[in-house]
Amino acid sequence: MRIHLGPGHDEHLAAAIVSGGGTLSELDEADALVWDGSAEEFPDLPDRVRWVQLTYAGIEQFFRAGVIDDRRLWANASGVYADNVAEYAVGALLVGLRQFHASVAAKRWTKDVLDPRVRTLHGSTVAIVGCGGIGRAMIPRLHALGASVVAVNRSGRPVDGAKVTLPADRTSEVWSMADHFVVAAPATAETDHLVDAAALAAMPGSAWLVNVARGNLVDTDALVKALGDGAIAGAVLDVTDPEPLPDGHPLWDLDNAVITPHIANTRSRLTQTFAPTLEENVRRFAAGEELIARVDPNAGY
Repeated sequence: MRIHLGPGHDEHLAAAIVSGGGTLSELDEADALVWDGSAEEFPDLPDRVRWVQLTYAGIEQFFRAGVIDDRRLWANASGVYADNVAEYAVGALLVGLRQFHASVAAKRWTKDVLDPRVRTLHGSTVAIVGCGGIGRAMIPRLHALGASVVAVNRSGRPVDGAKVTLPADRTSEVWSMADHFVVAAPATAETDHLVDAAALAAMPGSAWLVNVARGNLVDTDALVKALGDGAIAGAVLDVTDPEPLPDGHPLWDLDNAVITPHIANTRSRLTQTFAPTLEENVRRFAAGEELIARVDPNAGY
């Protein structure tokens, strides 16, 4: 089986293709394409390409560009980076609840100010909105810290370890069911501004919000207002809308907003982390078996 790797050569991905039983080839001779570039760079595909493997978990840019079709198989990296992002999300909750960010920013002894703001995960309920691979990886970590979980997923099928699972069409109910919230849903038309002014108003005043999905899942203007008014305790955002967050944006001025530059899953280790999944998918494709993380063009992920 001939596979083209683009847009450039990556040693981890190339080794995975060969280990899985594939042969590296030029695109016009390939049966499959492994793509580690952007949607804007995506090449015109010959008809002979029957499978495209994307190295990203979030592939909305490829849908927006009209790249993904129903003429061939597509797969992404959904779930592959779950442990990395779950570790970040739980850490982000601890940063906010334990006021690490405020202590670092103060650079002086501020016990009288910070002590009343400090909270604990132990005994709290965390809602994971979009409880797929990342959410499932978070659950044992949260349990270890004494927190319980409410999950929201597309189907409403019970998630192991969650005390309650809601389907996506009942998301509006979750904002009053938990103490803190992690957004990990895919970016689709249905999830745009999933966390809006009404959702923020329904959260407890002591709530921390963590977004590890995409920036547009949270209404930025509504969040700025909620944080500024003290309607919720704070937010940790690894993704923003717009992204990158420009200098002078109001979020930078809020001491209860913690912004990180999209590093929950670092690009520098992406291909090394993805390589074992790619190797398995190469083997599966050659054997005619179901691919890991096959994309549904109709669902948008």
